[in-house]
Amino acid sequence: MSVFSDIPQAPPVPVFKLTADFREDGHPQKVNLGVGAYRTDDCQPWVLPVVKKVEQLIVEDASLNHEYLPILGLPEFRSAAAKVALGDDSAAIRENRVGGVQALGGTGALKLGAEFLRRWYNGVNNTATPVYVSAPTWENHNGVFADAGFKDIRPYHYWDAAKRGLDLTGLLDDLEKAPERSVFVLHACAHNPTGTDPTPDEWTQIAEVMKRRNLFVFFDSAYQGFASGSLEKDAWAIRFFVSQGFELFVAQSFSKNFGLYNERVGNLTVVARDNDNLSRILSQMEKIVRTMWSNPPSQGARIVSRTLNTPELFAEWKGNVKTMADRVLLMRDQLKAKLQALGTPGTWDHITQQIGMFSFTGLNPNQVAFMIREKHVYLMASGRINMCGLTSKNIDYVAQSIHEAVTKVQ
Repeated sequence: MSVFSDIPQAPPVPVFKLTADFREDGHPQKVNLGVGAYRTDDCQPWVLPVVKKVEQLIVEDASLNHEYLPILGLPEFRSAAAKVALGDDSAAIRENRVGGVQALGGTGALKLGAEFLRRWYNGVNNTATPVYVSAPTWENHNGVFADAGFKDIRPYHYWDAAKRGLDLTGLLDDLEKAPERSVFVLHACAHNPTGTDPTPDEWTQIAEVMKRRNLFVFFDSAYQGFASGSLEKDAWAIRFFVSQGFELFVAQSFSKNFGLYNERVGNLTVVARDNDNLSRILSQMEKIVRTMWSNPPSQGARIVSRTLNTPELFAEWKGNVKTMADRVLLMRDQLKAKLQALGTPGTWDHITQQIGMFSFTGLNPNQVAFMIREKHVYLMASGRINMCGLTSKNIDYVAQSIHEAVTKVQ
């Protein structure tokens, strides 16, 4: 008998199981609206032209080698990542109280931040600090903080299903009632899975309560630039909170906005009270990284760093990102228009009011099951769809399928 014979079979990760089911489906009109990755109008992955250009520059650069990077990562990548999040004119950067740690994607940045907070925030090794995540949220948020040792992970109100928008009243009430020094994971833009973001005025109200209640801000920024096409607009919340004097973390991912999904390029940007605090924070993060991945990989970080630090490449990248964002916005407009033309019951304004890669359609689990079983349109059980999976060739079929699901299934 194996020493591992008592290990139970773990359930599959839903979004990857959905993709596997899609691949096995032989239906000629099948559509995958599940996995969170950009697709062209031909439903193909897109290697950004600027990425191809920079990869060639790296190949031809005889000065590069495969020596270990520093534990905290490629310095010029870390500083450029912080600058793109906080802005060129960031007072916090000028005051030398911003640092960064290169991580294995946005997930790695979240993991590092969670491990640090459990060890050193609100006392030493305090696993009882409440961690709040939005209801709903990206499912990995719960797992990352639970695996870091936090025992009290709570939902905060976010999605109002009745009005298909933000439940600001519920959110503010949860902030008021949360114990002081609780950690709140906030989506910087393009909320996953709802696609619903607070307005600047609503962010201002959220910040006022969080500051007064002494709550810790941990931004997850996975879609900067990709959401609206504007780096500045998508970073508005982060920059506002920093301007209000918050010490905070920002988990950054460059998977979506650079198309570098399998390179695992992330950064944990730290905004501290002053340089002395920053130095001590980074010293402890270095110790955590040493036992998790020891040193980060270089290729993806070099691509991002070279792009962000070279003005003409940076301008080209912003154009590439806008190309992706504009296609998603176009698909939103067209899907809403087609559902309205079909006379599909209910309101569909939320499709264009939401932003980013995902849309929370409002379809219930029975309707989702009908979509998959009868129409071969694959989406998450929550009703979340990836707008990038829509193309000029399949959008009529998807709209008709949604119409049938809504009219035939309760």
